[in-house]
Amino acid sequence: MYRNLLLLLLLLVLGSCTEIKVQLAHGIDESAGGGSAYIVTTPSATYYLEKEGGGLSSMIDKDGADWIGFHNKKGSAHKGEYRGFPNAIHRQDGNYFHPMNAGTELSTSEVEIKLKNHVRITYFSENKQWQGQWDFYPDRCDFTMTQISPGYKYWVQYEGVPGGEMNTTDFWYASIDNVKHQITEPFTGDLPSPEWMAFGDKNSPRVLYMLHHEDDEYPDNYVSRSDMTVFGFGRQNGEKTTKHLTNVQSFSIGFINSTSYLAIDEAIRESLN
Repeated sequence: MYRNLLLLLLLLVLGSCTEIKVQLAHGIDESAGGGSAYIVTTPSATYYLEKEGGGLSSMIDKDGADWIGFHNKKGSAHKGEYRGFPNAIHRQDGNYFHPMNAGTELSTSEVEIKLKNHVRITYFSENKQWQGQWDFYPDRCDFTMTQISPGYKYWVQYEGVPGGEMNTTDFWYASIDNVKHQITEPFTGDLPSPEWMAFGDKNSPRVLYMLHHEDDEYPDNYVSRSDMTVFGFGRQNGEKTTKHLTNVQSFSIGFINSTSYLAIDEAIRESLN
């Protein structure tokens, strides 16, 4: 009897060790207008990564809320076509790594790693000057700009909708302090290390965070729009927005199941270890 019980426990342990936590499928993002997408499902999120544009068009939490809400309808602006992540290359030797709207230029992609806890997809811009690497893990997604067009700059942005819709009751936290800031409050400056910002909805038990793995002295600016967030690492707002990133950098985006500043900050710091 005890022998059978031990065998059963061993099988359960082995089963949990081999569980697939990052699943890759191919399909379309109907909510985004029907673009072809890699669909990556993890315990914390479902990501829709557009195959032609090279950007996240949807990021859906465990309750079914899409925190990006991209749609490719021309003229939808902040209500759809401007949204996405990382929205990195805009009028900088092309327009790449954005969900496919009227202004996005094509990229090609290759699945390089497909394991139970890790999927890697690499994108190559049509002009051969830019390369971006996506790494999906059970708890987050990392984007690394692995090749930069000589003489040009980029930023990495979250343009989306906390909890599925932009509301005046939404909020943000950041590494600047432990204060819960109203979603309409802008931020201008360079975030202190570790550089991060998180967005929340009063009706959600979680936040979406963005983390810059490398510390720098470049601006990381946030401004709200009536229908979406506009936060960018390496972005400076003003009469004319400017980009500042020039070398290989890595960034994370993911959900943390807490709205407490201390819990969020701790989880982000642990992810760097």
